[in-house]
Amino acid sequence: MSRTAEAPPKSFLSEVKDAVTPRATLLVIGVVALQLLFIASYVGALHHPKPKDVAFGVVAPGAAAGQTVARLEKLPGGPLDPRTLTDEKTAREQIANRDIDGALLVDPNGTTDTLLVASGGGKTLSNALIALTTELEKDQGRTVRTVDVVPADAQDANGLTPFYLVVGWCVGGYLCASALAISAGARPANPRRAVIRLAAMALVSIVGGLGGAVIVGPVLGALPGSVAALWGLGALITFAVGAATLALQCVFGIVGIGVAVLLVVILGNPSAGGALPPPMLPPFWKAIGPALPPGAGTWAARSIAYFKSNDITTSMLVLAAWAALGTAITLAAGSRNRQAPPQGL
Repeated sequence: MSRTAEAPPKSFLSEVKDAVTPRATLLVIGVVALQLLFIASYVGALHHPKPKDVAFGVVAPGAAAGQTVARLEKLPGGPLDPRTLTDEKTAREQIANRDIDGALLVDPNGTTDTLLVASGGGKTLSNALIALTTELEKDQGRTVRTVDVVPADAQDANGLTPFYLVVGWCVGGYLCASALAISAGARPANPRRAVIRLAAMALVSIVGGLGGAVIVGPVLGALPGSVAALWGLGALITFAVGAATLALQCVFGIVGIGVAVLLVVILGNPSAGGALPPPMLPPFWKAIGPALPPGAGTWAARSIAYFKSNDITTSMLVLAAWAALGTAITLAAGSRNRQAPPQGL
C-alpha cells in the first residue's frame, strides 16, 4: 500500500513571500509614505499659526495715516501689509469685496480707535487682528473697539462650516471616482467606458452638491447664502475632484488613488484656509492652497455665504480647470485603448 509523500514544510521566508507579494509590498510602502506625509503636512501647516502680510487698511487724518502705516510696516515678522484708505466707507467696501481683511480707523479727537474685521472670512484671523491691534494700541496709550462688518453666522462655530462642506464634497468626488474605476479595473478600457464614468460622476456631483447645500442651509441652518449658488459650487467641486481622480487612475492605475489623496487630502485640506485662513498659513501651504480644489472651494464657499459672492472668479476658474483637465485626460486615455473589449463600467 503506497502513501503519498507529504511536501516538506515551507520556510518562514517562503511563507512571507506568499503572504506579501512584491506588488503588495510596494502598495504598503506607498501607504506608509502617505501616512507620514499626512502628518508632516497637517502639523507643518497648522502647528504655529501667525499672521503674515495680512491685507490691512488704515484710515486716519493727514500725516497720521502715513505715520500709522509706517509703524505697522515695521512690526516684527511682517504680520500686516498696511495701506492708506480714504474713509470708513472705502474700508468697509474693500473688506466686503475681500480686498483687505481688516482696517483701523484712527480717531483724531479721542483715544479710542475702531478696528473693522470680518469673521465670516475666518474667525482665527479676525481674532488675531484683534489681539495684535489691541496690543499695539495699548503701547500707544490708546484703546480699540472692534466692529465685525461681515460676521460669521451664529450657527457657524468658528467659521468652519464652509471648509467642512467643501471637504465633504471633495471626499465624495474622489471616493465615487475610485469606486467607479476599481469596480471594473483601474484603467478605462475604451472611450465608451470613460464617457459612462464621467456621466455617472456628473450625476453624483449634481445630487451631492444639492444635498450638501440643503443640509448646511435649510436643514441645519449652519450657513447663510444662496442654496442655488452653493449647489452649483458643490457640483463643480465634486466633479472637479472626481474627474481628476479618474484621470490619475487612467495614468497611474490604482496608484492614482494615492496620488489623488496626496493632492486633495494631504496637501489640499491643510492649505485650504479652513482652520487657518491663508494669511496665517506658512509660505508653502499659502502658495499652493488657492490652486487646489479644497482651497479654491473654501474661498468660494465663504464668498457665497458671507461676501455676496464677491471675488470668486479665480476660484471658479481653478475648479473649472481641474474639471476640464480631468475630463480631457480620462477621455484621451479611453481613446488610447479603443480596441479593448468593453467589460462593465
